[in-house]
Amino acid sequence: MSASDPRVGDLTEGAILRGILDRLAPTRAVVGPGDDAAVIAVADGRVVATVDTLVHGPDFRLAWSDAFDLGWKAAAVNLADVAAMGARPTALLVALAMPDDTRRSFVEGLADGLRAACDSLAPECAVEGGDLTVSDTLTIAVTALGSLDGRAPVLRSGARAGDVVAVAGTLGRAARGLAILFERFTDAAGAPLAVDGSALTGEERSDLAVQLRPRPPVALGPVAADAGATAMMDVSDGLVLDAARLAAASGVSVSFDSAALGPDPTSALSGGEDHALLATFPSGSVLPDGFRIVGVVTERGVDAVTVDGRPHDGRAGWDPYRDWDAGRG
Repeated sequence: MSASDPRVGDLTEGAILRGILDRLAPTRAVVGPGDDAAVIAVADGRVVATVDTLVHGPDFRLAWSDAFDLGWKAAAVNLADVAAMGARPTALLVALAMPDDTRRSFVEGLADGLRAACDSLAPECAVEGGDLTVSDTLTIAVTALGSLDGRAPVLRSGARAGDVVAVAGTLGRAARGLAILFERFTDAAGAPLAVDGSALTGEERSDLAVQLRPRPPVALGPVAADAGATAMMDVSDGLVLDAARLAAASGVSVSFDSAALGPDPTSALSGGEDHALLATFPSGSVLPDGFRIVGVVTERGVDAVTVDGRPHDGRAGWDPYRDWDAGRG
């Protein structure tokens, strides 16, 4: 054991917590970390709440992601879900299940990533509590809370025929980053290898960064709501698959224009984990800066999603129960 970097199995829960709390932003809650539960002020009596779990194996590989990456991503994916409701993120609750041999420096790096993501993507949000436990599999579970600040939530079910379909954020780059990891940084048996950044082009490093440290346009969620968005959701599992979910909830179909999806429409349509915002707005709306039109909403047809007028497989994208055996997580 390294005296300067002990295993969590050789520390007390209190010592681990002190190492985490010392690295987090000061509490913004009425009662923050240290009691049995946090107390969060609620401006209008309603709380937006979401939870997401990252599990070593299906969701990340330690050979590819360092502790800071994991903390950042764990925060970012939850902040995006709050934003997709038209809400402002206000607090994160983080539960860590860690093997005994996890190093204290890893836990501190993860806390640094959580704080940095909040500071960058949602400056009014901070980690306000959580839990620690032991597990053979490293697992990071984050619950995010948000405030609607008096506005109505933007649901998936509000899109209407004639609306325009718009996106804020990147599409397809995280999928290209994941492909780089699987194609370039695995051994003959498929086990992950450490990433050699010097072997990548600048564009490849950029795609990899979107996969490992996504930057969802969190601030644009409330902006879209104020601009009259009729429906909205976080694109986590691929544009086509998530658009099919929005279409089903709204009882409509979605038609995409591939020319509006950038130079790599295939990745844009099927790739996930960019955590862009997909939103619909009434025709003729002035879209907020950061959103771009990529299609239109039509009356419900045989196909939930079409691209350039042709049916597109709504199963394209990531489904953990369908795709886990393929080894992509």
